[in-house]
Amino acid sequence: MMDFHNVFRISMLRKYEPDPFHVLSQQDIEIRRDISYIEKPIGILDRKDQVLRNKTIPLVKILWQHHTSDEAT
Repeated sequence: MMDFHNVFRISMLRKYEPDPFHVLSQQDIEIRRDISYIEKPIGILDRKDQVLRNKTIPLVKILWQHHTSDEAT
């Protein structure tokens, strides 16, 4: 396989056939006059404590509205 190199051949391309299942659904977001919107927390995904020298800081991972679990902060 190391002897082969990547080649882009136009003859290998096929025409795209539209499929209604490829369309992603989108949610409406209410935007305020100052071009901002309110994010609401849905739930806590993870919680742990970060221990420093003389104090402990709680770290919480929250799932926000209009976001997936991959985008949780």
